[in-house]
Amino acid sequence: MSKLNPVTMFKRLQKFKYLGKESGFLWGPRQTGKSTLLKNLFPDAPYYDLLLANEFQRLIRNPSLIKEELMAMKFKKGPVIIDEVQKVPALLDEIQWLIVNKKIPFILCGSSARKLKRTGANLLGGRALRYELFPLVSKEIPNFDLIRALNNGLLPRHYLADNAKKMIEAYIGDYLKEEIAAEALTRNVPAFARFLEVAAFSNGEVVNYNNIAQECGISAVTVKEYFQILFDTLVGFSVPSYRKKPKRRIIQAPKFYFFDIGIANFLLKRGEITPGSEIFGRVFEHLIFQEILAHSHYSGHNYPISYWRTSSGLEVDFILGEHKVALEVKGVPEVQSHHLKGLKAFYDEYKPQKTIIVSLDKKPRIANGISIFPVKDFLVQLWADKII
Repeated sequence: MSKLNPVTMFKRLQKFKYLGKESGFLWGPRQTGKSTLLKNLFPDAPYYDLLLANEFQRLIRNPSLIKEELMAMKFKKGPVIIDEVQKVPALLDEIQWLIVNKKIPFILCGSSARKLKRTGANLLGGRALRYELFPLVSKEIPNFDLIRALNNGLLPRHYLADNAKKMIEAYIGDYLKEEIAAEALTRNVPAFARFLEVAAFSNGEVVNYNNIAQECGISAVTVKEYFQILFDTLVGFSVPSYRKKPKRRIIQAPKFYFFDIGIANFLLKRGEITPGSEIFGRVFEHLIFQEILAHSHYSGHNYPISYWRTSSGLEVDFILGEHKVALEVKGVPEVQSHHLKGLKAFYDEYKPQKTIIVSLDKKPRIANGISIFPVKDFLVQLWADKII
């Protein structure tokens, strides 16, 4: 692995407004950097890590220990951090009492709220704000390397690693196939593992539940449940079809993306990804999706992301907001006139404020009213809040 330290190297963009003053949940898949970031932001905060076996065992036996220990501390101000809080849902009753009666703020960190919801755990009745942490984005990475990102993915340890494939293999085996399968309350881990591999073929594509069910040898209902687990644990995201007053026949099923490029690469057994390779365009599109998804959350705009595809094959990769921006991604060195068809058709029907293509072009230009951005220019504009 690179000797670069992710604590000092990456300045994360999630603003965490009010976090530490008000209590909050911080959710995100494993290794997105939640624990590292919180330890860096609040180095003196009391810290309970429920991934540690001894910490987990004593608190699951007696959740009231946390109240007794914190009451014994001489609190001045600042938060108490509970990492992987979903492992001991009973802690939340004690935490609520401390928030209400002792005004102690908490940061409750974890990889999934699904277990808490499923067990009917106390979610603090609106007393805690919600934040999410995504994999790295371009603006957080000094000297951002597009090709490294497309091959390694954007989990901090994986992006920096020289042996990313080995690390991703361990991540998928230890976390996705085991822990996420446990969210399904199923002992059939091999069936869930097979589902992950088959679902990867839907990455960036319209989802066909029946086809996936046949491939996996399980029912379509079970496939939908498995996808919902990926969504609930923030391991996958559904991008709906844009349907506002369509004049043409459109595809209505959602598209699916894994939360990180590197995970999809490994599950699909992709080789090295370079410009001009057969799969470059798909991976490039996935990168842009990760960027706009994180921007929507981190910027506070929270704009919806959808896609548009007609039954005749016209398509726009991403619609941002209520058709405010129509965005197409092309992994080509120079956008040609035939690449503009989908955007032109969408513009004729909906008149978006901006129509944009992100590509490998050398310089920005405008063709038939459509803005063509080299990828690095687009990313700079996106994070400067100049795209939407």
